[in-house]
Amino acid sequence: MGIISPLWRAPAVNPTNGKARSIPILNPVDKHGRVFFFSTFGFMIAFLSWYAFPPLLTKTIRADLKLSQNEVANSNVLGLSATLLVRIVIGPLCDRYGPRYCFAGLLLAGAIPTAMAGLVQSASGLLVLRFFIGVLGGTFVPCQVWSTGFYDRNVVGTANALTAGIGNAGGGITYFLMPAIFDFLVERHGLTPHKAWRVAFIVPFVLITATALGMLFLCEDTPTGPWSERSDRVRENVQKLADGVTVDATGRFTDVPTQTNDTLSAPPVSTPADGKKGSDSSVDVEIITQTEVIHELTTNEVMEVIFSRQCLMLSIPYACSFGGELTINSILGSYYYKNFHHLGQTKSGRWASMFGLLNVFFRPIGGIIADIIYKKTHSVWWKKHWLIFLGVAQGSVCLALGLINPHRKSIMFGLVAGLAFFMDAANEANFAVVPHVYPYANGVLSGMIGAAGNLGGVIFSIIFRYHDTRYDKAIWIMGVVMITLNIAVAWIRPVPKGFTDSRYLLSRP
Repeated sequence: MGIISPLWRAPAVNPTNGKARSIPILNPVDKHGRVFFFSTFGFMIAFLSWYAFPPLLTKTIRADLKLSQNEVANSNVLGLSATLLVRIVIGPLCDRYGPRYCFAGLLLAGAIPTAMAGLVQSASGLLVLRFFIGVLGGTFVPCQVWSTGFYDRNVVGTANALTAGIGNAGGGITYFLMPAIFDFLVERHGLTPHKAWRVAFIVPFVLITATALGMLFLCEDTPTGPWSERSDRVRENVQKLADGVTVDATGRFTDVPTQTNDTLSAPPVSTPADGKKGSDSSVDVEIITQTEVIHELTTNEVMEVIFSRQCLMLSIPYACSFGGELTINSILGSYYYKNFHHLGQTKSGRWASMFGLLNVFFRPIGGIIADIIYKKTHSVWWKKHWLIFLGVAQGSVCLALGLINPHRKSIMFGLVAGLAFFMDAANEANFAVVPHVYPYANGVLSGMIGAAGNLGGVIFSIIFRYHDTRYDKAIWIMGVVMITLNIAVAWIRPVPKGFTDSRYLLSRP
């Protein structure tokens, strides 16, 4: 009981920043639990709508709009291109206005073109619509920034892994949901395929809108209060601890120090030799506050983060893992339909959905193992080694899948499941490293890495576009690229030189 009780029990929190030290997944009453739910469900619904077209593009929409293979491929590329642009912009906006408002804003912006899907009458209309729906892919950045802001470093890798992993499963759920809605409208309500696929898009529109409103009215910006007051609240908490005030396990300050098992110790704060808390203490409090809180950065500071080797070291593996996942999601139903034509559109889509649904299990594994590695080694280097291993492994599976080009379902589905494991785990192993690198610029760094994932998706989709239906050849080319690029960044140190993990002293249990 003690092992699973943190799933619903109010978590112990870090007294300096209010971040939870456990993940109350089943406790929507607690503010940390509410943020976990809405960040996860919001990303899932966004992903579902973002990828709502591919399941029906295999046959129905392609026939209705008389699309060529190149037009289908172009629509996949445009759907990723918009997300690339949004992720670059949304990172700094999260640092400035807070991830909650950015998250809800992107959902509402993506809901509008989703509702307009029924108006599409041509290939050009589809291209334009998928470009604007691609805005929803940008929700990954505020999802991760928001989650990082509510969970302490001992569980942040796991928390981010769960929110992103369950959220990414929306890419698999849509392969079940959209064909099911389409079949229901045709078989039970007698709609023609021409009308049914258009009406089906009303469902994701309603879900997106309801989720965005829930974020705005039911959730908080940060665990310490409004986004505009985040620095002041953390500074006050650090100063109280520096003055000798203690806290209980829930993070509440107590006026009388007590020695119990649930008491969290105050952080070490430097004092002058005479023992009096003077200017040195104030300086330390300010340094701690600066490293615990996301800041609005100057242009020079933003450029320093963007063009750092550490940003490159995380962006390239993510371009391979998430970029590869996006591309495979786009073509997998069609690949199955080509090699196993007897499955038809609906069954091909259902089998393809498994690739996305495995995110629920495999993506969290990447973050959980990264947290275990860090707990055992206290080294970000080992977290990075785990990331590079996964990147090389996913490339190897792509190489095998493309060269074998299976026509036996057991071999095909087995290789795709293995690919899902390494890709999904690599995605979250990446974001288990991110909080260590530039904690004061988490939005900027997350935005750039997220954008790199979409850039990878665009590049890989272009490879598929020029190979028509030779999916096998495009996949093994993708595998070679993944192996090469992951090895190329293996030498880069994960944390900038002279920038140690001492800033995490406050969050040690």
